[in-house]
Amino acid sequence: MASFPFLQVDAFASEPLHGNPCAVVLDADALTGDQMQAIAREQNLSETAFILHSDKADVRARYFTPAEEIPLAGHPTIACIHALIEVNRIMLTGRQTRISLELKAGIVSVDVLSAEGKPREIVMTQLKPKFLSIVPDDQAVSVFGLSTKDLVTGMPVQVVSTGTPQLMVPVRELDCLRKIQVDVGALTKLRREFLFFSAHLFAQIDSGTFARHFAGPPDVFEDPFTGSATGGMGAYLWHHGLIDVPDFLASQGAWMRRPGQARVRVLGARSDISAVQVGGEAVTVITGTLRMP
Repeated sequence: MASFPFLQVDAFASEPLHGNPCAVVLDADALTGDQMQAIAREQNLSETAFILHSDKADVRARYFTPAEEIPLAGHPTIACIHALIEVNRIMLTGRQTRISLELKAGIVSVDVLSAEGKPREIVMTQLKPKFLSIVPDDQAVSVFGLSTKDLVTGMPVQVVSTGTPQLMVPVRELDCLRKIQVDVGALTKLRREFLFFSAHLFAQIDSGTFARHFAGPPDVFEDPFTGSATGGMGAYLWHHGLIDVPDFLASQGAWMRRPGQARVRVLGARSDISAVQVGGEAVTVITGTLRMP
């Protein structure tokens, strides 16, 4: 029976049982894709991450939801780098340590900002955003039990990808997020029609943004904190002129009793964004051994 060390890490959190949990399986090169998918179903978290050897970057990772492999995700990236630091696979050098991470979507850079030899913030640089399909307002709001009056006037409901395509739905205020009632069947149909993985609904608040994030079954229905979609949201807000400066604080998960936060920085002009950086903290809550036949 083969054994694999693993950690469960709460990402975008400064204390345990906050943010978004991710299982990180180390030394996973011997596992097949089917085994990884079965492990992700067993963990039943938003994503499970598998650390592998890379010939192209410092480290490679594969990310699986309970239903499928996805090309890029934010909170597993933060969790993976945190886990590798925790088990002394990554050594911190000075105030900033840069790691290259090979994902299915491509190679991304991750910077660890540290103080007194301990990680203070892990910052993922996501891929250049792509602004994709626009979904008709009435078709989008019907999926979430909203009306077109709940949307930000004049702004498109649009699929944006910084590595994983996600639907961006800007709403006028927090109360619009409170009254969401998702029609799961309609969401599944919308995903297939407009080719996105999940939906990110968000409102602007004084400190930045607050969001809710939904996927279709058998994946986890509502995500406590979604790093990749936070990057897509940052690109959307900057590109469409909804923020005056390209830096803000993104919050999510408080209503799920798993509050998480990330610092977001959009790089480049509104018309030509080069990348989006999403950074946050992480904490380990479980360490153990995964046993496989």
